[in-house]
Formats: sequence, structure tokens, C-alpha cells
Amino acid sequence: MIAVLGVGPGLGLSIASRFGREGFTTALVSRTATRHDAYRGALPGITTHTYTADVTDEAQLRDVLVRITADAGEIDAVYFGPADATAGPGITPLPEAGPDDLRAPFEAFLLPAANLVKSVLPGMIERGSGTLLFAGGLSGKHPMPMLGTLAPASAALRMYVLTLHAALREKGVYAGTLTIGGLIERGDIHRVFTSQDHGFTPGTLNPDDIADQAWSLHVERDEAEAEFNAMAAV
Repeated sequence: MIAVLGVGPGLGLSIASRFGREGFTTALVSRTATRHDAYRGALPGITTHTYTADVTDEAQLRDVLVRITADAGEIDAVYFGPADATAGPGITPLPEAGPDDLRAPFEAFLLPAANLVKSVLPGMIERGSGTLLFAGGLSGKHPMPMLGTLAPASAALRMYVLTLHAALREKGVYAGTLTIGGLIERGDIHRVFTSQDHGFTPGTLNPDDIADQAWSLHVERDEAEAEFNAMAAV
């Protein structure tokens, strides 16, 4: 069973579809239930459970993981897609940022990831198997000034996952990161971004292609990172 935390119509749903086609039961978690019927309808033939929770809230995250396990059994894999910039703390240019501006993305991205690992990793280690997949931003690997305060948090999340990968290598548990630079087609960020004039147009990425690579990471378990770069300037 795979738990998809922070599911949306783009990458999260593609991850659920890709793993579901391989026989995984899917548990989809989002902030509201508004699109849950549509998500289940987009996954024909796949056993799917849907849940409402704010995964940036530690208590809600812990509670929803308990509910998922009660409904669908032990969690074999998790995918964590951090809250996007349109719904989270937003972007402040680094030259204008103070400590609180930098703290907010860490609380939206890194700390929930650590809370997730704290909840599911002990069981995975006890069973000697499991997969932890995270979506991160290219600004965590390459300087991208237009992403301002998101960059330090992206870098921290990336290094957190890479270090987890190294630490868990002998324990049967895999950790990997999808480092994404570009707008993901069908996703909420893509919809919001393309509805406004930002003065530049980043390239787009097909979420199904990213999900295919996520499946390969899960199966092959050797590489800790897959990069998807549609940013011509990087």
C-alpha cells in the first residue's frame, strides 16, 4: 500500500496511478475532500482510500496515518509532496527576507517530512522493507533567485532525503527525492502560474513521466535522486 500525502491533480495523482497499476492499494491525503470523488474516478480498477488532513500539522498527520493503517494495512511506501508556494508561505526575495520569512518554508516543507518519517520509519525498519519518496525543488540544488525563501528549505529537504538514503541503505528501507524544476502539467501550481503574468515562462513537465521514474527508483533502489529540469536558464 502507498500513502500519497499532499495529493493533487498533477504529480500526486500520477504517482497513485503508477503504483496502483503495479498492484498497490492507494491512500490519498489532501487538505479538503472537494476533489476526492474525481481522484477515485481517475483511478479505475485501483483500490483507493481518500482522507482529509493538513499534513503540515503534526497531530493531523499522525492521526491520518493511523486511519490509513487501520483501513488498508501496513504502509509499504509513502510519497510526500510538500505544500506548494501558492498555498503555503509564499515567496520573499532573499535580500528582503528576515528569519521569520526563512522559517515559514521550513515549517511547511521540512518539518512535516521529518514528522512523516518519525511516524512510518520504525515500522519499516522492523519489517526490513519500505520506500520513502519526496518531491523537492530544483532551487535546492541550483541557485534560483526568483524562488527566494523557498530555496533554503528546498536545499534542506533535499539533503535530508539524501542523508536518509545513505543511513538506511543497510536496513532494507529506501529513501529518494524527485528534484523538480518546471511546472507540472495538470497540477495546481501550473494552473495558477499560467493564469498570471510573471514575466517569464518556465518549461513544463509531464507528471506521468515523473511517476514512471519514481517507480523505477522504488524498484531499483540504488540512486537517491532523480532530477527533472525544464528550466532553460539552469
